[in-house]
Amino acid sequence: MHEKRPVTTRDIAAELALSVSTVGRALSGDSRISEPTRIRVEAKALELGYVGNTAARLMRGAPSNVVAFMIPDVRNTFYTAAAHALTQSLGSLGVQVMLSETNDDPATELAQIRGMAAARVAGVILTPSPTPKRESIRLLADIPHVQLLRHDRVLGSHWFGVDDAGVLRDATDHLIRLGHERIAYVGGHAGLSTADARLRGFRDAVRGDGCDDLIVRIRPSEVTDARGALRALLDLPSPPTALVTASIRATEGVLEELNDLGIRVPSDLSVVGFGDEPGFSWWGPGLTTMALPVHEIATQCSTWFHQRLTDGWSDTPYRSSSHGYLLERGSTAAA
Repeated sequence: MHEKRPVTTRDIAAELALSVSTVGRALSGDSRISEPTRIRVEAKALELGYVGNTAARLMRGAPSNVVAFMIPDVRNTFYTAAAHALTQSLGSLGVQVMLSETNDDPATELAQIRGMAAARVAGVILTPSPTPKRESIRLLADIPHVQLLRHDRVLGSHWFGVDDAGVLRDATDHLIRLGHERIAYVGGHAGLSTADARLRGFRDAVRGDGCDDLIVRIRPSEVTDARGALRALLDLPSPPTALVTASIRATEGVLEELNDLGIRVPSDLSVVGFGDEPGFSWWGPGLTTMALPVHEIATQCSTWFHQRLTDGWSDTPYRSSSHGYLLERGSTAAA
């Protein structure tokens, strides 16, 4: 039994009575090819099951139409929402998105970047690990890239993200206005730009009002850490009357543990979450939380990045910070 021979541009050209070079140019989006011809070629390629040879195109000097997106944790819907937005936005512009997961491990991150450099991707959109390796920094210096959500200065000045300090300051201020004076914080560990900024916003709020603060920092991707942190806080001789979380995964862990412990919210503990997952609105009394425009941020990032790649890459710094907003539901009450 013989393997089916792959469809080539020569096959498409023969079917349409066109030259091979015309077919090749039409499939690569060459502006010299008329729109009707390009549509005919693309339709025939789809009909015949043609799959382009990206490696061959790159060897001929054609630009890549692939942008890599590196995230720490595919389980975190904060990042999957961003991936969805990027895929939609860049896809509409004819750009493919290559998704990779680093697990916040610098060695894994380096391996992914090496592969992207070897594949000669058009660019990289990344949420960096806490401590990128020197070779990662060196490789990225030669690839157009922009950071999304997190920011590390050693990787450059292009960044789209959230005003993390402002988000946690607003969340904490809400609890202070309700009269709470002993407020706990559960968020990511030191070294991450997002986690450090969120903790700074929390501290600014509680110190400004002279409140007691109880701070627990956890690994950013571990729900189990958040559950343990909540148990430890509630076992204190003087437990908090209110709690604010500073990541999606921390929020998920806290809510799971509150359910298992049978804690009455908000009569025993007022809670402000981070992000607005689909289940947060119907959890318990409804979770009061800080909603974040992740989809909009990722879309803005992809549009800006594509424009930069199209016009010619520039190292001129660009930073965009978006604000979150409080969604007040039933999980917070007066102290």
